Amino acid sequence: MFLVGLTGGISSGKSTVSSMLRELGCPVIDADLVARRVVERHSTAYHRIVYHFGSEVLLESGEIDREKLGQIIFADAEKRKLLNSITHPEIHKAMLKQIILYFLRGYRYVVLDVPLLFETRRLTQFLNHTVVVYCDPATQLSRLMQRNGLDQEQAEQRVAAQMPLNEKRGLAKHVIENSGSREDTHRQVLRLHTKLEDSMEFLLVRVLAMATAAGLGGALLYAAKLLAS
Repeated sequence: MFLVGLTGGISSGKSTVSSMLRELGCPVIDADLVARRVVERHSTAYHRIVYHFGSEVLLESGEIDREKLGQIIFADAEKRKLLNSITHPEIHKAMLKQIILYFLRGYRYVVLDVPLLFETRRLTQFLNHTVVVYCDPATQLSRLMQRNGLDQEQAEQRVAAQMPLNEKRGLAKHVIENSGSREDTHRQVLRLHTKLEDSMEFLLVRVLAMATAAGLGGALLYAAKLLAS
């Protein structure tokens, strides 16, 4: 099994591509869903967020108000870095557990759906492939305004808070162009999936994993013999 990083920008269509991959039977680990779980009440990340950002970021239920917290971090780069430093280590630990489960089930590859893949760069060293879902700036802005009910200034502020899509496109091994129709995007996703499924990279990873396991097993057996002698 090898790892494929999927990323994009706000309203670029990453979630659409992620859904298409799931429909094709690909295991997808969504960092946003994991992020929601790691900040649930009584978690370590939850308490740290309340400590640094105050109780004003809580709903009446005591849960994190993601909308209010989002407004704070999109307007302040330092606070955005602080939040990332709190949540990212917890997110990565939770994702690793899921990766191990998929590995044991024998999947050829796993998709890590990570919005800030290139911004943090903590995961890129473990990825065999990186995929960016791209759309042109005008389309991205229009989609964001329509989806979130934002005016142009608010939408531009949110887009500006992220690494430009053009820059991400230059860093990626594969690009899904999502400025056009859904059908065109689906064709590109299908081609990518076929290419990854036909790849033999998973064999090398499994051989290395088995060799490592065998080496560790041999070391443990040798140590046991020494203790018994």
